[in-house]
Amino acid sequence: KVCGLPNVLPSSTNPTRPFTVNTIDEHLDMLMVCHHLDKNIPEDVAFAESRIRGETIAAEDILHDLGAISVMSSDAQAMGRVGEVVTRTWQTADKMKRQRGALPEDEGKGHDNARIKRYIAKYTINAAIAHGMSHKVGSVQTGRLADLVLWKPEHFGTKPEIVIKGGVIAWAQMGDPNASIPTPQPVLMRPMYGSLGAAVGRTSLAFVSAAAAAKDVGAKYGLNKRVEAVVNTRHIGKKDMVHNDAMPDITVDSETFEVRADGVHLTCEPAKVLPLAQKFFLF
Repeated sequence: KVCGLPNVLPSSTNPTRPFTVNTIDEHLDMLMVCHHLDKNIPEDVAFAESRIRGETIAAEDILHDLGAISVMSSDAQAMGRVGEVVTRTWQTADKMKRQRGALPEDEGKGHDNARIKRYIAKYTINAAIAHGMSHKVGSVQTGRLADLVLWKPEHFGTKPEIVIKGGVIAWAQMGDPNASIPTPQPVLMRPMYGSLGAAVGRTSLAFVSAAAAAKDVGAKYGLNKRVEAVVNTRHIGKKDMVHNDAMPDITVDSETFEVRADGVHLTCEPAKVLPLAQKFFLF
């Protein structure tokens, strides 16, 4: 229901993105481990099963496609997968394109630009706005410190070719370090000059409160990173979420967990096959 409120900035954690035939079974095991539950105790199993609802996971897919959920994140220290935020975002977009067709804004135009902008905003500018950092990061506008990520088209959303920060290559695909040429497999993302030594501080920011910045906390802690204060965190709302500001009237049936937005039942089939999956990481 909070996805329809003007003063809430809703986000998803990526383990449930998108809804697949394996999601519920996978999450039962994951929840048991993360919450230190015991599969031999019926009450623990019942608690875990009560937390995992296919109806709401399916609705989550559609709420993202409508722009009602504004941010994609990884969670932390529990069930999140920090390395899969980008991949899971585009897998969700692909699933929704296949199941729901073009967005109204793209209808008849022969492209998916509106959907692309909606989904890329979820893990870039909207995350930055929500955390008060968009004046420094989150976009490639002049004056922002951006991660410029270069992709081979066939690997978009899975394996970046080069990541540039502050004009320095920070990460790049590199073959076997023992080889005499750069192409032998396994080709993996490896740290480059921008990830080493003084370059780390020069291409990074440490965000703190305005009060901490005013007291020069960076110097007191001996930080090499540039310290910046977060701004505009108290007066933003759903209206500020780029391409993801929809506020439908959402209801959830407490018995069946059926989700409706503006009276429309939000449901979709779980995916049996996803793009950008295991075959992209075989080499």
